[in-house]
Amino acid sequence: MKQMTRILILATLVFSGCKDQSSKTPPDMDAQGAAAIEEKAQTNDWITLFDGTSMDSWKGYGMEGVPDQWKIEEGAMVFYPPENKPEGANYNLVTHQEFTNFVLSLEWKISEGGNSGIFWGVREDPKYGEPYQTGPEIQVLDNERHSDAKNGTSHQAGALYDMVSPSRDVTKPAGEWNRCEITVDYQKGEGMVVMNGEEIVRFPLGDDSWDAMVAESKFAGWEGFGVFHTGKIGLQDHGDVVAYRSIRIKPL
Repeated sequence: MKQMTRILILATLVFSGCKDQSSKTPPDMDAQGAAAIEEKAQTNDWITLFDGTSMDSWKGYGMEGVPDQWKIEEGAMVFYPPENKPEGANYNLVTHQEFTNFVLSLEWKISEGGNSGIFWGVREDPKYGEPYQTGPEIQVLDNERHSDAKNGTSHQAGALYDMVSPSRDVTKPAGEWNRCEITVDYQKGEGMVVMNGEEIVRFPLGDDSWDAMVAESKFAGWEGFGVFHTGKIGLQDHGDVVAYRSIRIKPL
């Protein structure tokens, strides 16, 4: 009887151990699975605005489609200004979609002596002829050759144009790619520019400090400038060759 009892106890222990082992996932598999889920979640947070092959996320400002002056070359959107630009014409690009709080990541390359810019909060309306009439601009510029760079550091590449200067010049020479990350967060009331891995500009948003900056800039008294917290992203036609690539945005 005692021998039979021992056998039953051993059988129970073996069965329980097997059950426990079968119900567990190896620790390394848990870690790998969690990492994969996290990586997928992070990827899904970003919206691709230009993948190097299609400009479907963009349109000409005040137009239905993309102007012919913008071409896709070697995975970049490249703007070639016309030799004879009709009076009043503009070839600025804006997104179809509007955004409020976000991180915008892209790369830009300016031609020698070139000028362009990146806007946010653009209101596309017939009474505003250009995106810069509503959208604040992060400057894109050849600091070495363009005359605007001599009009103060708030006009140089990476600046919140005519309002906040970059803390230092970290841009690469004309003809080379610069990586730019722009954060606009009205919930926190702050914005930021990171250029080539370095934070160079930080500014307030949507409060009295913002209003004071505008009042001291060339935009003072402009109806609609910087007042639309929700708006389109824009890329500027300033009459010079410029290229943009790897454009994506993460809503906050």
